Amino acid sequence: MTAKLVLGIDIGGSGIKGAPVNLTTGEFSEDRLKIPTPKKSTPKNVAAVVAEIAEEFADQIGQGPVGITIPAVVRAGITLSAANIDKSWIGAQARDLFAEALGRDVILVNDADAAGLAEVQFGAAKGNLGKVLMTTLGTGIGSALIYKGVLIPNTELGHIEVNGHDAETKASSGAKERDGLSYKEWAPRLQNYYDMIERLIWPDLIVVGGGVSRKAEKFLPLLKLNAPIIPAELENRAGIIGAAYLASNPDQLRAPMAVTDPQRKP
Repeated sequence: MTAKLVLGIDIGGSGIKGAPVNLTTGEFSEDRLKIPTPKKSTPKNVAAVVAEIAEEFADQIGQGPVGITIPAVVRAGITLSAANIDKSWIGAQARDLFAEALGRDVILVNDADAAGLAEVQFGAAKGNLGKVLMTTLGTGIGSALIYKGVLIPNTELGHIEVNGHDAETKASSGAKERDGLSYKEWAPRLQNYYDMIERLIWPDLIVVGGGVSRKAEKFLPLLKLNAPIIPAELENRAGIIGAAYLASNPDQLRAPMAVTDPQRKP
């Protein structure tokens, strides 16, 4: 039986990457294609690059849907924020824009959410049916929360307040580099951040992603938490893999029906 291949595309501030994913194994069926993000990263310019990547792999994926990640809060296909991309994304009908550019169905998801779901389905947290938190430590702090294998989207837990500061301004790996901290000096900031996270949501497992996770042995052993904390496994493949998984499992992102308030006037 031929394995199902689904295209995942991961939009970042510096590069847009895509590859067909074998959803049986969670592995790329071909090497990924990476194209620099346009300097003026408007919806129109980014959609053109995404369409170019989709065309490259069209023979492998047929007419199936494409999963796309974006560094933004996404609700009902609309991007409500913009991190490291043009601010014209805020309020954009992004899913419809990509669907039109690609001529096929599109599933659009926050980049950290896609990475977290990939780690639960295929990576470090595979098979864990508890409450899994993934944090990506980079320029900022991205987050994804998955419970019993189901994504709870758009958590944005890198922006909680810790000691009077937006957490990512002090605890991200970007803050570590900015302030010239050693891993030992950085660890107390991470401890404060994860202490707050544990008090708020009590995760069963914490997975740490981002480029700095490749040196997890230098800082994770310095943290004392209730939940186990482990490094991510999929590295920079996670966004593509998570996007492809969601394209094949769109119910994960289907919004519930609105509840009508009988007291509210039209």
